[in-house]
Amino acid sequence: MGSLVSLCVGTSFAKSLFPAVGAEGTTTYRLVFSMLMLMAFWRPWRRRWQWADALPLGLYGVTLGVMNLLFYSAIKTIPFGLAIAIEFTGPLAVALWTSKKVSDWLWIALAVLGLGLILPLPGSGTALDPVGMAYALGAGVCWALYIIFGQRVALRYGAFATPMGMLAAAIVVTPIGLAQAGGALFDTQWLAAGLGVALLSSAIPYTLEMYALNHLPKRTFSILLSLEPAVGAMAGWLVLGEKLTFQQELAMLFIMAASMGSAWSAGRSRD
Repeated sequence: MGSLVSLCVGTSFAKSLFPAVGAEGTTTYRLVFSMLMLMAFWRPWRRRWQWADALPLGLYGVTLGVMNLLFYSAIKTIPFGLAIAIEFTGPLAVALWTSKKVSDWLWIALAVLGLGLILPLPGSGTALDPVGMAYALGAGVCWALYIIFGQRVALRYGAFATPMGMLAAAIVVTPIGLAQAGGALFDTQWLAAGLGVALLSSAIPYTLEMYALNHLPKRTFSILLSLEPAVGAMAGWLVLGEKLTFQQELAMLFIMAASMGSAWSAGRSRD
């Protein structure tokens, strides 16, 4: 729960930087500072690397970078909690795709129902920006690919996969951030704020999640992680003043229930 709170508060704070450096510049701050922290901690240069390692780590890192860029672009125009809920369809799709249980169709139905309630309806005054939703869905696709590529590099490189993947992500996103924000990226007040974003959104959550994974069953961890849209909605309300309609709250609850149900069902199958 500490990880979720830190991540959501950090991302809400990141949104406040958009007027100064844009979503692209804020993404650059998060990835570059996180990469430097992870590099200093894991020191991946101790391992002997080969050119054959570039492709799997590159796919993992590019997916990570594009996922962050798309998500930050999404929350420019749609509420934070709803963007997380839409993005959650990515890992949910991976979990359900690998399942062969008939009962999992219930979780698919809940997810589809939730997305149906979020979709911008004609003539609705509370309809979401379709471009923002497209960004969030794209981030969900990248999250699904991130899981697939991440499992491969984790088995092959262990803990070194994260800093090297973050390096590839930073290399991809930094030119985009520079093109959008220009010299504002090097303003000391925004640099300090960017460091805070990286600490709250990456360094602290990753550390707490590693501790949690070592002390909780994976099913419990996954179910708790499914609370992220609700925590994000609360952070968006407290930090950014974002309010959701009843229909949007209901949609978010359906997607959270689908994610929790999928995690519970998968854990029971392993047991």
